[in-house]
Amino acid sequence: MRLLHTMLRVADLPRSIDFYTKIMGMTLLRQKDYPDGSFTLAFLGYGPESEQTVIELTYNWGINNYNMGTAFGHIAIEVENVYDACDAIKAQGGKIIRDAGPMNAGSTIIAFVEDPDGYQIELIGKK
Repeated sequence: MRLLHTMLRVADLPRSIDFYTKIMGMTLLRQKDYPDGSFTLAFLGYGPESEQTVIELTYNWGINNYNMGTAFGHIAIEVENVYDACDAIKAQGGKIIRDAGPMNAGSTIIAFVEDPDGYQIELIGKK
């Protein structure tokens, strides 16, 4: 068994694809419209789906906002240097919601980014 993807519902698919490709450095791997179901799926990641876990963005046609809820936490992405990653994300217009620094009660360097729909992404320094 292996983890295939995490699905996020998004309100503006082009905006979300721009965020994950231009700001987070992912590649759009595939995208398909499903007219009979009135939705579009886009899969993005850092490598091929056959080798990596990816993010599935689901756009339900005509729905332009979602309630975030309290059950979902965040997506975590490993980066070489959290401070440098935050600088690059800020320079591209990304929103840092927790600056780079040691985690609470620990020494691992982390930061948090928010995507256009309010999903949180934790950046964790490579060990």
